[in-house]
Amino acid sequence: MELDKMDENDWRYHGEGNKSLVVSHVQLSRVLRLLKYPAEDSENPPQTPEQAFRQIQSIVDFSSKVMSSLLGEKFIHSGEVVKLPLEFVRQLSIRVQHQRPAWRCDKVMDIYSGCALCLPNLTSPALHQPTHTPPLCIEIKPKCGFLPSSKHVSKDIKTKVCRFCMHQHYKVANGKWKRRSLYCPLDLFSGNKQRMHFAIRHLIEEPQNNFKIFKGGQCIYSSKEGSDDSMDLNSLLHHLRPYFLYGNNRINSHVTGKAVVNDFIQVLVNALLSGGGGDGGVVTDRCGEGRSFCEASLFNKERIRHGSQGLPSDSVLSRILQTQMLDTLDIEGLHPLYRRVEQHLQDFPKERTRLQIDGPYNQAFLEKLQKCPAEDDGSVDFAVAKVHQYRVAMTAKDCSIMVALVPGPEEEEEEDEGQRWLRDFLSSRPPAFSYSVSILDLDPKPFDGIPRQLRLDQRIVSCYSRTGAAAPKASLPPPPPPSAERDDCTLLFHPV
Repeated sequence: MELDKMDENDWRYHGEGNKSLVVSHVQLSRVLRLLKYPAEDSENPPQTPEQAFRQIQSIVDFSSKVMSSLLGEKFIHSGEVVKLPLEFVRQLSIRVQHQRPAWRCDKVMDIYSGCALCLPNLTSPALHQPTHTPPLCIEIKPKCGFLPSSKHVSKDIKTKVCRFCMHQHYKVANGKWKRRSLYCPLDLFSGNKQRMHFAIRHLIEEPQNNFKIFKGGQCIYSSKEGSDDSMDLNSLLHHLRPYFLYGNNRINSHVTGKAVVNDFIQVLVNALLSGGGGDGGVVTDRCGEGRSFCEASLFNKERIRHGSQGLPSDSVLSRILQTQMLDTLDIEGLHPLYRRVEQHLQDFPKERTRLQIDGPYNQAFLEKLQKCPAEDDGSVDFAVAKVHQYRVAMTAKDCSIMVALVPGPEEEEEEDEGQRWLRDFLSSRPPAFSYSVSILDLDPKPFDGIPRQLRLDQRIVSCYSRTGAAAPKASLPPPPPPSAERDDCTLLFHPV
C-alpha cells in the first residue's frame, strides 16, 4: 500500500463505533481506522495532528505491550499508525458519508490530522490458495463472563444476575433496543458445549451489536440499533447453506435449515474452544458454580447431560475471562480507590506522569498491574495499580472476537505455522474448515471514565430491580446435545 498514491475509490465503508470509523480496501486485506469527533467540532478540530498521532499510537502500544501479554500474542493484531494525504482523507469522508447509519452521523470523521490506524482486514483473511467459496467471518462481542464476588457489592442481585442480562432491561427501557436479547455471557464462557450452543443460538436470534457475520468481507447479518425489524433468518440460511451441504450422511438437497444452523454453531463452538497449542488444561479458578450460572439465563443447569465445565486454558475465551477477572473489587470497591488517586493528583498534578495515568503503555505499566499487592496498604501506588487492573479488565469486557472460517480441501495441506490455521473436520464429515481466531477492539479505557461507570452501574441495577426481577421466564425447549451423537437437532427461532 503506497501512501503517496492513495485513491479514495479503492476504499469502501466498513463500519464504525463510538470513537472511530473503519474503511476497507477493495482488493488488499487491509482496513484503515480513522478517529471521529462531535459534528459541532467539524470546523474546529478538538486536537492537533500531533495529538491525534499520539492518541492512535497509544492505542497501538496498549494493544501490543499490555493486552497482548495478557490475552496472548497469537490472538492480537495491533497494527501501525500511518500518515495519509489530507486530500485523500477529505475525499474519502465525502465518499463514505452516504453509507453511514443516520444515528452515527452525530459525529464526523477526522479530516484534519491525516492520521489513521492500519490493520489487517480480519473479515477477509489473506489465503494461501484461491477458493471458490469466500471465507465466513463471525464477530462476537462476548461481554463480561463472570459474576462479582467482591465484599464491596452492595446489591445482592449483582451476585446472582450478570451485568449483561441486567443491562438488557435498561437498554430496552431507554429505547436503545426494541427487544431484549436472551443471550447470557456466562453460558458462552462456561466451556460446556450445550450452554455455548444455547448462547450462540440466542446471539443469532437477537444479534444487537454483539454478533455479526461477514461473507467475503461483506456484512451479511447484523442488527441496526433502535430498529424494530426482525432478523431475516431465511436470508442467513441462504448464505450458510453452501458451506454445510453435508452432515450425518445427509444428502445435500435434504439438509434442513435447522441442521445448517446447528452445524454452523458447532463449528463456531469448536473454534472458540481451540487453543493453537499448549497443554489444553481446564480453567479451574471460577470459584465453583456460584459464579458461573446467571439466574436470568434461560438455560436450566439440570439439563447438562455431559461435557466438562470449564474452558481449555489456551482458548481465546479463557484468556479473555482471566483478564476480565482482574476486576476483583467491582466498580463499587474500585471507586473509593479512584477518589484516592484523584485527590492525590489534585494535590500533586505532576504525579500524573509518574503514575502513568495516561500512559505510556509499556512494560512498566504492565508490571504495575501485575505486581499489585493483595492487601490495601493505604498508598496511592496500590490504588493506581487497582485502577489500572480495572481499566484493563474493562477493555477485556468490551473486546470483540473474530472467527474466520475458510472452506478447505479434503486433503490437509502443509500449513505455515505463522498463520495459526487449525483444522476442523466436523467429526470427520465434509466440508472441512480452516479457522483462525483473533481479538480486536482493545483500546484503553480512560481513567476519568470511572465515575461514569459507577453511575451507569447504579442505574442498571436500579432498573433491573424494578423491572427485571419480576419478569417471567419464557418456556424454551432444551438445547441440543453438542456432539456427533446428535442426529436430528432442534433449533427453534422465535420472536422475543
